[in-house]
Amino acid sequence: MKLTTAQPARHPHPTAKATALAYLIFDRPDLEQAEHFLNDFGLQTVSRGDALLLLRGTGPSHYCYVVRKASKARFVGFGLQVASRGELDALAKLPGASEVERSVLAGGGYVVRLIDPSGFRVDAIWGQAPASTLPHRLPLPFNSVDATVRINGTQRPPERAPEIIRLGHVVLELADYQETCAWYTRHFGFIPSDVQVLPDGSPVVAFMRLDLGDKPADHHTLALAQGFVATYSHSAYELVDADAVGMGQRVLRDNGWTHAWGIGRHILGSQIFDYWQDPWGDKHEHYCDGDLFTSDEPTGIHAVSREAMAQWGPTMPRSFTKPRLTPASIAALIANLRRSPDLTLTKLRTLAKIFA
Repeated sequence: MKLTTAQPARHPHPTAKATALAYLIFDRPDLEQAEHFLNDFGLQTVSRGDALLLLRGTGPSHYCYVVRKASKARFVGFGLQVASRGELDALAKLPGASEVERSVLAGGGYVVRLIDPSGFRVDAIWGQAPASTLPHRLPLPFNSVDATVRINGTQRPPERAPEIIRLGHVVLELADYQETCAWYTRHFGFIPSDVQVLPDGSPVVAFMRLDLGDKPADHHTLALAQGFVATYSHSAYELVDADAVGMGQRVLRDNGWTHAWGIGRHILGSQIFDYWQDPWGDKHEHYCDGDLFTSDEPTGIHAVSREAMAQWGPTMPRSFTKPRLTPASIAALIANLRRSPDLTLTKLRTLAKIFA
């Protein structure tokens, strides 16, 4: 495949290196409804007041999901942990960044608030107090044709909402794709694990991992996709095993929530996945068994297609990538076509042909 457009690439000297995806921030008009879905999905409530809802998984994080009371539902942004106060100070010198401030949320620490080129809020976090883990069940032992590990025993996973261990990744759609990809590689040290391209070589999806050196990192913590407007695509939460993913589907379906896609196994990242919509139509993914890469793994280049999204399971439904057309999004489409170097009618038609 001949590549005619520059691909997202790691930066040799980033401002900072993110070490974890700390939390997501959402605005919601109804905190009770948000909590209901998220508890059924498997997140545990940490605190809930009139204006703020915090939830967590069982892993060592005080919270991973922040819901603010607001008149309009929207995705606001996310937090990234960094390794040192020096990196926090360096990020505070970027254009539009806040000063270093004390965090008022659980765990404390210090935060610098930034806005990425696509308008999403990004909090850089350092110095939070350690959080204790919560108990979760162990992965179920599997008998195989080559190894028998369970004799005179049965498989009976608990019939309840699955225990989310941690927030794994977030996926965003962007009009300013190249500029935003470059901002994250330059200022937070993200490494493109795999890039999906159009037939002419133009990149349209970048799966990016943390640079943790020799320590294995998730195949992607942040994924960025070419779109016609900046918007949230989905976020993903790790479960202990495939039975937890399956039980999650049963519980959410029995409780009347809307299924989006799954169960299947992705190609890039390899996760066993299942997607659900919250009350405002935003997609949330259960997953297990994802790929882990060290920093020396090179970037892969792949053709983008609907079929390239899963090894097995149902084909990705057309509704999964169907954009929400509103007067505001149509106005943004027209404006972005005029000003963004990444957005053309030809590219939009190609993407529509692939995914529509």
